[in-house]
Amino acid sequence: MARLWSWSYEGYDPAGERLRETLCALGNGYFVTRGAACEVLGDPVHYPGTYVAGCYDRLTSTVAGRSVDNEDMVNMPNWLPLRYRICPADAAPGPWLSPDHPHLTAHRQALDLRGGTLTRSSAYIDEAGRRLGVEERRLVHMGEPHLAAQRLTFTADGWAGAVEVEAAIDGGVRNAGVARYQGLADQHLRGWEAGSERPDTMWLTSRTIDSDILVALAARLRATPARGVAHQTRLTVLRTFQTMVLPIGPGSTAVVDKTVALYTSRDPAIESPRRAAVDCVVQAPHFRQLLASHRRAWADLWRQAKLEVPGEAGQILRLHLFHVLQTLSPHTAELDVGVPARGLHGESYRGHVFWDELFVLPFLNLHLPQVSRALLEYRYRRLPAAVHAAREAGRTGAMYPWQSAGDGREETQQLHLNPRSGRWLPDYSRLQHHVGSAIAYNIWQYGQASGDSDFVQTKGAEMLLQIARFWASATAWDTGLGRYRIRGVVGPDEYHDGYPGAAQPGVDDNAYTNVTAAWVLMRALELCDTLPEAHRRQLFERMQLTPDEPERWEDIAHRLHVPHHRGVISQFAGYGDLAELDWEGYRRRYGDIRRLDRILEAEGDTVNRYQASKQADVLMLGYLFSPSELAAVFAGLGYPLDEDTWHATVDYYLSRTSHGSTLSALAHAWVLARVQRPDAWAYCEEALAGDVADVQGGTTAEGIHLGAMAGSLDLVQRGLTGLETREEALWLDPAPLPQLSKFAVRIRYRWHWDVDLRIRAEQVGIAVPESDLPPVRVRLRDRSFVIAPGTARRLDLPDP
Repeated sequence: MARLWSWSYEGYDPAGERLRETLCALGNGYFVTRGAACEVLGDPVHYPGTYVAGCYDRLTSTVAGRSVDNEDMVNMPNWLPLRYRICPADAAPGPWLSPDHPHLTAHRQALDLRGGTLTRSSAYIDEAGRRLGVEERRLVHMGEPHLAAQRLTFTADGWAGAVEVEAAIDGGVRNAGVARYQGLADQHLRGWEAGSERPDTMWLTSRTIDSDILVALAARLRATPARGVAHQTRLTVLRTFQTMVLPIGPGSTAVVDKTVALYTSRDPAIESPRRAAVDCVVQAPHFRQLLASHRRAWADLWRQAKLEVPGEAGQILRLHLFHVLQTLSPHTAELDVGVPARGLHGESYRGHVFWDELFVLPFLNLHLPQVSRALLEYRYRRLPAAVHAAREAGRTGAMYPWQSAGDGREETQQLHLNPRSGRWLPDYSRLQHHVGSAIAYNIWQYGQASGDSDFVQTKGAEMLLQIARFWASATAWDTGLGRYRIRGVVGPDEYHDGYPGAAQPGVDDNAYTNVTAAWVLMRALELCDTLPEAHRRQLFERMQLTPDEPERWEDIAHRLHVPHHRGVISQFAGYGDLAELDWEGYRRRYGDIRRLDRILEAEGDTVNRYQASKQADVLMLGYLFSPSELAAVFAGLGYPLDEDTWHATVDYYLSRTSHGSTLSALAHAWVLARVQRPDAWAYCEEALAGDVADVQGGTTAEGIHLGAMAGSLDLVQRGLTGLETREEALWLDPAPLPQLSKFAVRIRYRWHWDVDLRIRAEQVGIAVPESDLPPVRVRLRDRSFVIAPGTARRLDLPDP
């Protein structure tokens, strides 16, 4: 059982260190620190990084002769440094030790998922045969969001003398964690100041260059035993240091505790970040008390997000859940932040917010709905920016950016580097306007799961209606087809950003874009019908929404064009006319062809010429909607979608997808499980292994794939249970896989906390906790049940 709650690495592997740093990161939703070695300040092997949610800064770089602006999530000053060396009683001090030093004889690091701590153990032998054991235990406090702590324990074997310890706060950090961003501006901090107000306490402050966020860190250093141990403080321009010399003898131990506080000028209810940080560490409890309260906070989180899956899959899912909760914890509910696609674990994608919340919020809705609401509030605060963007593009409504960060403007880069060819290429991914549909989908799903009508009928309604308004303004009537069309977009596939040889970017009638746009329009109309009359009138007046607009929405929602070819749904208009790719030939030549777009561009070709997709596009519709709901959406558009057509569509794109995104295996696993395909498990395994095995070839070192991690959890929670929250009921249509036919999840459904679902191959168990709330309505395929609080039922699965 202990192994199922631990993630560990034996031995020291410099080549794999940055991957381990990502997967052993610790955080609490306010900030996350990578699991880097504390003994070094940073070098080509190690990359310490600390990232505070929502803290961005903008710099200008010169790329291919052009000036471009990039807004990055800032790498904050490094609070980890704690280095040490042996000081023999009869000789000069030895070298500073680290896992990279030749004196290292053993090394291990273990992440305790249950307790939220990282333990690093090392053993050294110097030239004289002196043995030193060192254990570092580290935490980022889940209960107190500004606090972190380290404990170093030293054990001497067969010698007497002392251990010298040097602690530091390092402000000389840059955003240099992604190789392909090298050459771009990366110095985000300025104005460093360092000081020490007490013998055991030091501090460092700095500011971000453009966003002018003041950042303060303070550290308290204490030793056990403390008798005779003196502190020496040294201040430099970029760093502050404290040194201690601890006496040690054979078989005895010496302990150093470093407690750290981090504040920024974005934090409420403080006079100054520096004063708050110093006061926080001065008043902080002893390490043992911090560890105990930290573990209690984690225990409460694990209770709310209980997940019981046997075997190796269960262990990986716990790791995924651990990192989701470290990025988006209950503290997130107090912050103005979105869902960073790579967590708070690294600098890939610059910490930007994409559509990945589409894969994250459905999981959070059923565990931490207050966090889901806060993440939707982030989008609401940036609604004016989205309305402005639509207006600038000649549209109405809200055009949300593909990449968002600080203020809600479009942050998608205009150029991207192909590492294979070394060329900077135009980036048209900003045409992925389907991000608006993802936001609308999350608003709707949040309302169905939480019952929070206050949000859905106010801020949620305004966003959803403005997104619907945008889709209506983006359509054009085609007399020849007798249908509306949406032109010049990029779909989830991302490989196809235009037609071969076309002067303008974008494709027409992307099926995913058009179908989800129709769904948004229908939900907007449904919401208008349910709003109280006075509120609807006020909302329409504030939006300057004319009465005839919803009438047009209904017409568009039933007559949007969805292209088909050869009996399957077309990814976009003309997809079936593109050339077929020699898949086997490219696999023989290159092996890994996940990033087929880079391979073809380096050859002087373009993926736009071929029926080849980076990731699930049309099949994403099967991820968002149950089979019956998807068929209903198509029926509303006037297209039949029977089982044979959908299965043929699944097969068609399955053989034409390179899976260049970690989200692709997840979406395919979900869809294939629902159509009961035996190869579903292979995609489940790839989705689980995405980060832990680094299947994308080095990308995990740059940050976790948060959407894929949360999506794998939701695959169990909703995908394999067929769980839907609609019409004020829990709908279940289990589709367990043979390899995962026995599992349990705990959810929060509306006001019912801790509803337990247990799935067996032929049975579903549901337990509702005791309360004064109304019973829970359950629909199991074609049967209805009512389960009263304080009761549990076992329901046999009917034939599908």
